[in-house]
Amino acid sequence: MSKNRSFSVPIALLAAGALFLEILDGTILSVAVPAIAQDFGVNPVDISIALIAYLAAAAAGIPAAGWLGDRFGVRIVLLSALAIFTAGSLLCALAPGLVMLTVARIIQGLGGALLVPVGRLAVIRTTKPEDLLDAIAFLTWPALIAPVVAPVLGGVISDNFGWRWIFLLNIPLGIVALIVGFIILPRGTDIPSRPFDLPGFIGVALVTVALTIAAELIARGTPTALVMAAVLAICAVVIATLVVRWLRAPGRLFDLSVMTIATFRVGNISGSVYRLVITAAPFMFTLLFQVEFGWSATTAGGIVVALFAGNIAIKPFTSAIIRQWSFRPVLLFANASGALILAAFFFVDAETPRILILLLLFISGALRSLGFSAYNTLQFADISGAQTSNANVLSATLQQLGMSLGIAVAAICMSIASSPQWSFPLAALLFVFPLAGAYLLPQSGGARALHPTS
Repeated sequence: MSKNRSFSVPIALLAAGALFLEILDGTILSVAVPAIAQDFGVNPVDISIALIAYLAAAAAGIPAAGWLGDRFGVRIVLLSALAIFTAGSLLCALAPGLVMLTVARIIQGLGGALLVPVGRLAVIRTTKPEDLLDAIAFLTWPALIAPVVAPVLGGVISDNFGWRWIFLLNIPLGIVALIVGFIILPRGTDIPSRPFDLPGFIGVALVTVALTIAAELIARGTPTALVMAAVLAICAVVIATLVVRWLRAPGRLFDLSVMTIATFRVGNISGSVYRLVITAAPFMFTLLFQVEFGWSATTAGGIVVALFAGNIAIKPFTSAIIRQWSFRPVLLFANASGALILAAFFFVDAETPRILILLLLFISGALRSLGFSAYNTLQFADISGAQTSNANVLSATLQQLGMSLGIAVAAICMSIASSPQWSFPLAALLFVFPLAGAYLLPQSGGARALHPTS
């Protein structure tokens, strides 16, 4: 089989590294909250504003990424995003207080918002359908690995070097990525004839920010926070109804007609619920081990790294498995098996042999990687070149929401369950939605992406 590909492997690796930095930064700071609060002389709960600021800024900025990439070119936008993200990291590390840290996190989030869709666009824009599985394989690992390693890495850095090093480490990595990007990213600019849809952008940004903040408030679990979250969620639904009506006209921020493509619809609607559940799972595991079993944060984090091992172990085989069995059977298997593994933690307690817990987590990690790769590839399988930019940004917006809401789902399941173990069957029930979507997908769905170049 020829190794010639229609996408650049170096650019794919650059995009994957940039995505890893963005996703890692969205989760790693949570373990350093006590240290930051002590340093700034505030209550730990006050630090949540810095966490929310990053996620909200990232959610708000993503919808504009497609237009910016078309207007100024992927090269300029991606290099600018890396520069903004790196500068924001430096400002975070130097922040003298909570206000400056929050401002710096907003800057970081805006840079990260462009990294997500523009980095992926740099890879998939010229990728042929038959090479899509291989291209997406490079872009899948950041979203799988970063949320798993973040608690362990953040804890080690915070305990041994100080929380500011969480941001300082981004600076040399960001500079290296900038240099590499300057060398390998192709020049060229596509200038669209359509103007920027400011009303559509504002509407979508309001919805994504409201839902992101609501998710963070739900994770807090206090009565006041839950009331505020409910108000924000209701506002988001009302605004979303108006925004969908607005976006139906041609030339808007998004072209919603791509939702009529079955593979894109399943990859994003069903896929968003799938991503939501697998994002919630690591946090649920960590809470179970610490709160119910009484394990230390280090022990709990170390055990959850078995998810990472499962992700890595199956990664070399995911493309071959999907090509052999096609998308529909793989998604049916990944969803059904994922639900069973998650529900099995109902029977896990502090006396369960750790080797069995590690095995369950390892299998769960492998299934996450398989399902995630399938959904991420399927969504672009039948997208034409002219639709790529629009479909990519719409997908990135939905994925950001799905991952942001994942923590809220974990908090809800844990709060309404009579015991932490009961939260796992509750979360497993959510797999019914993507399972139904996979069942309704035609057997031939995504066939264009299943045949490698010979």
